[in-house]
Amino acid sequence: MGNQGNSGDGVRQICEWIWNGEIGEIKEVHAWTDRPIWPQGLQRPTQLMKTPKTLDWDLFIGPAPMRPYHEIYTPWNWRGWWDFGTGAFGDMACHVLDPVYQSLKLGYPDKVRGSSTSINTESPPMAETVEFSFPARENLPKVAMPAVKVYWYDGGLYPNMSELLPEGENLMADGLGGCIFIGSKDTLICGCGGFNSRLVSGRKPDVKPYLRRIPGAIGYVDGPHEQDWIRACKESPENRIEGTSNFAYSGPFNEMVLLGVLAIRLQGLNKSLKWNAEKMQITNISPNEELKIITSNEFKVIDGHPHFNKQSLNFNAMKCADEYIRHTYRNGWNLPAMV
Repeated sequence: MGNQGNSGDGVRQICEWIWNGEIGEIKEVHAWTDRPIWPQGLQRPTQLMKTPKTLDWDLFIGPAPMRPYHEIYTPWNWRGWWDFGTGAFGDMACHVLDPVYQSLKLGYPDKVRGSSTSINTESPPMAETVEFSFPARENLPKVAMPAVKVYWYDGGLYPNMSELLPEGENLMADGLGGCIFIGSKDTLICGCGGFNSRLVSGRKPDVKPYLRRIPGAIGYVDGPHEQDWIRACKESPENRIEGTSNFAYSGPFNEMVLLGVLAIRLQGLNKSLKWNAEKMQITNISPNEELKIITSNEFKVIDGHPHFNKQSLNFNAMKCADEYIRHTYRNGWNLPAMV
């Protein structure tokens, strides 16, 4: 799980502030990144290339359908292909949304909706937004946990909050992304992983550190993700301290992130998707609904005039959703039954 910030003190400080009621009840959060910094919105290449001798192409393909080798897929760029990755949202939300998920004790959304630049059957879009709707959670001793909406932006899209943010505020100051928590008392801004958190009011919360391992530590001073995992492995079961991002936490969090990817892929239905977490199922897609998805999109200028050649296919929306949630792997690959 790529939420390294979870092993630092940034997220813990945000939890201390929010749980102490420093910014009041939170009903709205905005989060963003400038990714992708790799190619996306692509169509499958048709040029044939020879597989390098140093690459086991079958092993790289793994459970995905076999396709001819091309240098555009790897290294690094695999993120920008549906068969191998989940685009900017799936790649970065596990970093950026970690302080949101933990501090607000989010669990699963009951509705999610996505919107993006042009999307096709092969590659995630260049820019996208996602809206999550979470129901109210159990109140904490010092602050209520009402229903909250979480908005995501990537590909150079950012929240427009001119009346709230200080002039000149650089939302990409840390180079990765950040979050804005809008509370009934104050507004909190932080960078990716919960670092450099501050209140828009300029007030410095006087909260005694109790979650931070080393009070006042900045960044990964108290040990990065890998060290936290090694520590948990080496400690005896009798007195082991759980890893900061153990499976009970990171599993549901990862599912929430992937719901954003699902919303992007199903945006052509033009509605909020209602999610039943227990059944891992979207409940408001009818059996006969169709989803239109671009397969190729060609543009040419001929004799000074624009010519468009956009090809699309219609798919059964329910079957698409089921396949996205529970993939059909190629022969030789499978997952154990999920209960």
